[in-house]
Amino acid sequence: MEDQNQMFREQKMQRGRHHTTREQEQQKHHQWRQSNAADGGGGRGSPPSSYFSREAMLVLACVTVSLLVLPLILPPLPPPPTLLLLLPVCLLILLVVLAFMPTDMRSMASSYL
Repeated sequence: MEDQNQMFREQKMQRGRHHTTREQEQQKHHQWRQSNAADGGGGRGSPPSSYFSREAMLVLACVTVSLLVLPLILPPLPPPPTLLLLLPVCLLILLVVLAFMPTDMRSMASSYL
């Protein structure tokens, strides 16, 4: 009988732990916000304080400076051959033809079976 009473008390205590009141939830949320603000806002549940890290910003700044300065320093390059200029045009035409080409679904299905 004592075992049953003890089990009943333990179950009641466990149920009491899982059912928290609205005030307790608000208090936990308030404590979480305070601790998150103390960490600088970079916790898991909140967005980071900046979108890019310092290292990424440094790399982006270096790439920007090189794109602005190198064309002024390097000599101009000769134009590419005509055939090389036609390559992107040919690729575009091929992709348009393939996009609008009708397919035979029966032959496609039989090749996968």
